[in-house]
Amino acid sequence: MSVTDFVPPSAMVVVAHPDDAEFMCAGTIAKWTAAGCRVVYVVITKGDKGSDDPEMTTERLARVREAEQRAAGAILGVQAFEFLGYPDGYLQPTLELRRDLARVIRRHRPHTVITFDPTNRFFSDTYVNHPDHRAAGDAALDAVFPTARDRLTFPELLVDGYEPWKVRQVWLAPAAQPNTWVDISATLEQKKQALLAHPSQLGPEVVEFAESMARVAGAAHGLEAAEAFRRIILEADPVHEGAAYPG
Repeated sequence: MSVTDFVPPSAMVVVAHPDDAEFMCAGTIAKWTAAGCRVVYVVITKGDKGSDDPEMTTERLARVREAEQRAAGAILGVQAFEFLGYPDGYLQPTLELRRDLARVIRRHRPHTVITFDPTNRFFSDTYVNHPDHRAAGDAALDAVFPTARDRLTFPELLVDGYEPWKVRQVWLAPAAQPNTWVDISATLEQKKQALLAHPSQLGPEVVEFAESMARVAGAAHGLEAAEAFRRIILEADPVHEGAAYPG
């Protein structure tokens, strides 16, 4: 278990809903983009169920949430977005979803993928992990390995021009068994601002909660604030491993 200054040359964040990435890893993403990492957000669902307003429609909410996600990503320096358009609340780790994720992995060719830890069903004694989160994590891991790597899996991707790609690292969060922490002391305010860019979903009290969690994670390692991950190194990378990418 360690605190790391590692920065990959490129990264992809795969989440179920708009705003998931901000909770999961916004401080880390802001730190990485500032160091030259190219980051792509992949948002699987439209987030079109997250409203108690009886006047809200799924179509309008989807538009609102995509705009919020783009605004939040801009605060963090995210360079590209993929919105896969699956309906919120019904996500399953299907072969169709695995193929769609393999396609975007092959298109963007990320060094590192951040996604949900699908084994983490209970975050605490007061919260059950959303089923879409678990499905997104399962599908993303299966897309990374072995699907995106293997030439003969989903051969239609080859026809479309998407050559195989090996992701070097996977970072899972919120992790049931974290082994890596990133110091986000310098980017905590960006994380908070990115969370506030989702006003249809989040209020100041939720941002305060996220800040408190980051501070607790940091205090355990002598830091002002941190984000925790389970880091899995699928393939050694002596060029970038253990050092910041020079840009």
